[in-house]
Amino acid sequence: MIASSIFEWIGSLFTDILFLPFNWVRTEIASADLGWWISNIPNFGFLLILIVLFAYWMKESKKFVKDGTEDRA
Repeated sequence: MIASSIFEWIGSLFTDILFLPFNWVRTEIASADLGWWISNIPNFGFLLILIVLFAYWMKESKKFVKDGTEDRA
């Protein structure tokens, strides 16, 4: 019973609280001319974070290759 209560709470958290901004965007903003751009702001944010992390990863990888410590067993 405790496990099902936890999963019900998690489901309620997402549907009742965390998805409210997305529901607002879907209903109110989608009818506007800029609806597509506003709806995709979270996607653009995630993409920006991924690009920054990828650039950091490549910089660190280049540093290890330069030091000669890459792929040592």
